[in-house]
Amino acid sequence: MTTCSPENDAEPQRSASDPALILELKTRRPPSLMGRAGCETWSVDFSPDGAWFAWSMGHGMVWVVAWPLDSEDGENRETDRGDKSFSCGHPVWGLAFGPRPPKSAAEAQPAKTPSKWNDSLLLATGLENGVIKIWNVLTGCALFDLHGHEGVVRDLVFPQNGTLTLISSSRDKTLRIWDLAEKGKKVQVLSGHKDWVSCCAVSPDCSMVASVGRFDRMVCLWSLRSYTFIRNLNGGTQKTLYFLSSCDFSPDGALLATAAFSYSSWWISLWDPYTAEQLATLVDYFEDYGQKQISAIQFSPSGLQLAIATDYRVLQIWEPEKKSIVMQTKVERDSNGLCCSYHPDGGVVAIGTRDGHVRFWRVPSTVPSLRQLCRSILRHSVSTHQIEALPLPKEISKYLTYRNIPVDIKTSCSSSEEEI
Repeated sequence: MTTCSPENDAEPQRSASDPALILELKTRRPPSLMGRAGCETWSVDFSPDGAWFAWSMGHGMVWVVAWPLDSEDGENRETDRGDKSFSCGHPVWGLAFGPRPPKSAAEAQPAKTPSKWNDSLLLATGLENGVIKIWNVLTGCALFDLHGHEGVVRDLVFPQNGTLTLISSSRDKTLRIWDLAEKGKKVQVLSGHKDWVSCCAVSPDCSMVASVGRFDRMVCLWSLRSYTFIRNLNGGTQKTLYFLSSCDFSPDGALLATAAFSYSSWWISLWDPYTAEQLATLVDYFEDYGQKQISAIQFSPSGLQLAIATDYRVLQIWEPEKKSIVMQTKVERDSNGLCCSYHPDGGVVAIGTRDGHVRFWRVPSTVPSLRQLCRSILRHSVSTHQIEALPLPKEISKYLTYRNIPVDIKTSCSSSEEEI
């Protein structure tokens, strides 16, 4: 069903600043299906412990493999580490492993998980027909379906508090919050978007949900405690036509990154979710006029990098506190990046492509400085308003609230080299 291309197949002429291609997973399809709609890899994800990787490989199929791919059974020989395949019956647009373990004991909530699921690894898959299917990865069995969405389920995410809460976003203009412990019988619906909801993300402290609307150009924040609308970060003052595609919280919750694109550029905005202030913007302009989509973004586990998947470059890496893209792959015509996922330990980024393949890239595991670690730990539990109320020197307050990031960063990396 799949083939692996080893690291030797990576581009031979690679500069020291480029990501290194580790391997590529490819599907074996009949020639009649190659390049046709339905082949796309719309979503990829690593399990919370990094031991499994899930890949929506097109045509309603999801493949789950042990990571790393050459790993063998560990001490627990009762665990089946073989590849798993799930036939969902409809194209899979979103998937997520869950639940996500809490970062600290203080955040853990009393488990509502039925005893039969205590040792299970769950995988949620969002389908084109609006159904969400819940699977037990270790047994390969479908557990139950969630019904309610009336359009494509575009994104799925589990919060990092250890509970069986699942948040979904859909083209039916809504987000839904499901309690999987009750098999989805208790549902909260978040309404307010005027068109397709492209992506959703949960803050690390599990207090907020962010969502972006592809066509309504809304960046919405919702309370995960009261299930109410908080604010729209994007005022919609820009008159040119553009689309929103992705969003992600930094690991400390102090930043929200959003991705947008038009026919002449794409840009990433960094927001303070507490004050609604736009802190910084990275912009890439095109010499040739034509839509070049920025498809997905994700913060690294350290929070110091942002992975970027675009239509013309499979992967770019931006460090927000620097003034430029620090790593990028070459421009490609035929293999466009659609989704991305960092390994929980960092160092590896998986990119799903339009041709239905997955590429794994080795990127630097940036080690935070003591100063950065202190900021991350503090900001995980202290809001911007609380920081500003403290009697701190101006420079320290500026650093803790990320006001030290360069405000306006422009790059022309899309046109700096000839397409291959």
